[in-house]
Amino acid sequence: MQALRDYENLTDVELAACFARKEPQAVRLVTQRNNQRLFRAAWSVTRNRAEAEDVVQEAYLHAIPAAASFNGKSSLTTWLTRIAVNEALSRRRAALRRMAAFNTDSVVVMDEYREKLMNATAGKATPEAALARKQLAGVLERAIARLPEPFRLVFVLREIEGLSVDETAGVLGINPDTVKTRAVRARHRLQQMLDPEWKAALAETFPFAGVDCEALTARVLERLGHSGPENTGE
Repeated sequence: MQALRDYENLTDVELAACFARKEPQAVRLVTQRNNQRLFRAAWSVTRNRAEAEDVVQEAYLHAIPAAASFNGKSSLTTWLTRIAVNEALSRRRAALRRMAAFNTDSVVVMDEYREKLMNATAGKATPEAALARKQLAGVLERAIARLPEPFRLVFVLREIEGLSVDETAGVLGINPDTVKTRAVRARHRLQQMLDPEWKAALAETFPFAGVDCEALTARVLERLGHSGPENTGE
């Protein structure tokens, strides 16, 4: 019997190599580790939840053949985030070209919240407290959607995803000083729109975990021809 690979403890380069070979367990681990961040990054461009999910799925599929040459100069997560952002930006540019061709005007409006917050009933929170958190998170999401895109991208990656200044600069291909400036301006604009307590609710904004996370992982595996749970038997 061949020993099972310990995917959890592989280096980023080793995991990327397995990901490039479309090993089901590697694909599952990579997507589960990165779905949340990639979704938030994609949303910061599309401002549409369904479109952001589709961007993430396509980003993974584009990343797989390229992963064989991943060299570890950045983290695997940073590398994947850059691919997702580029995919989202590419789609938006294509959409703008289509709109220009038809000579129509369009205003991008964020979809209303369609899903319950994944943590709404977690812990000992009362239904009233959970509803309050949901409402505040919805206000935050709509306010962030109104930020200019350069500020919105930096804000989501820095303040919500917790990337460092250098990591954010690497993902977006901009100068670290520009990251700092945009982050400050984004916070200032939000503070003008929102109550000072807004920051406490950031952790519950843009939920993409649990069932949503697993569903996206399943779709990626299905696109790669792995339907159903992978066989890890002897």
